[in-house]
Amino acid sequence: MRLLWAGPYSLLGLLLAPFFRRRSRRRGALVCEGAAWPRRLGWRYRAITFGHVVLSVDDLDERTFEHEMAHVRQYERWGPAYGPAYGFSSLKALVKGLHYYRDNGFEMAARAVEPFFPPRTPYGSTSDTKNDLSNDGPG
Repeated sequence: MRLLWAGPYSLLGLLLAPFFRRRSRRRGALVCEGAAWPRRLGWRYRAITFGHVVLSVDDLDERTFEHEMAHVRQYERWGPAYGPAYGFSSLKALVKGLHYYRDNGFEMAARAVEPFFPPRTPYGSTSDTKNDLSNDGPG
C-alpha cells in the first residue's frame, strides 16, 4: 500500500531516473546518482526525492541518504497530499518571516536524523568542499 500511496510521485522520479549515470536499490528506494544536467539548468541542490526515487547530482553520503529516506517515509505517510502539504509548509514559514526551506516542517523532520552523524564543515560535507550547497535545498 505504501508503494501505491507514494506512486504518483515515484512515477515522476522514474521518468527522470534514466538521465542519471548510476541507479541502485537501497532500502526500498531507487537511488539515482551522477548527473551534470541539473546544474546546467540552474538546479542548486544536491538531492531530491520523488516518492520512492532519490535523485542526486553526485554520490550520496550516508547523512544525505538518511535525510532523503526520511522524505521517502513522508511520501509514504502523506501520499498524493505530500506536494501540496510541502508547499503549504514553505508558505507558512514565509508568512512567519522564516526561510521557505530551512524552516519547512518536512525538512526540519528530515534533518532530525542528522544529529546521529558527524557535523558538516562550512562547505556542507564532513570531508570535502565539493558540496557547498548540500544542506540548502529540497531533499
